[in-house]
Amino acid sequence: MESIAGWVAPIATTIAAMMTAANLGARVTGWGFVVFTLGSICWSLVGLGTDQTNLLATNAFLTLVNLVGIWRWLGRQRAYEDGGKAATEASRRAAVPTLFTATGIAGMPVVDDAGKPVGQAIEALIECGSGGVSYVVVSSGGIGGFDETLRAVPRDQLEFGCDRLILRMERPKFEALAALETGDWPAAAMAA
Repeated sequence: MESIAGWVAPIATTIAAMMTAANLGARVTGWGFVVFTLGSICWSLVGLGTDQTNLLATNAFLTLVNLVGIWRWLGRQRAYEDGGKAATEASRRAAVPTLFTATGIAGMPVVDDAGKPVGQAIEALIECGSGGVSYVVVSSGGIGGFDETLRAVPRDQLEFGCDRLILRMERPKFEALAALETGDWPAAAMAA
């Protein structure tokens, strides 16, 4: 039993880490925690079978942590995401403004007026007093976050669609916007 557990544990842990790191939504992250739980149980069995009490104790604790992760991502967070999706779909069929979740902005494609890709929305900054969007941080260039350029695009230069943002400035003007430093974003977006 411990040889099978010793073989399964590192594979399960690697797969679970990839599933949670990919940040593909509550369900994938939740199932990543299920796989993490399998890995921590297997490591616990290895620790039990080889009299490694530290390995057993650590992974028994990690099993509890992973169970909390399952509850959070397959229970609570999944229900929140399902509620947001239901409201979005209902608004598309009703005579009310179409909705999308605020968390849905991150990852939305940003295109120009011709529909050509410009980049991807990273985050929207909301004004506390009005609740309106001040600016959206848009990533362009690079691959997988490497060598990307972040720019703050003022709200009035974007049209919000249900599944994409449309840039309402010419590409040269967008590219002339100051690049943002990691972790040092401005209080307001500046026009180019």
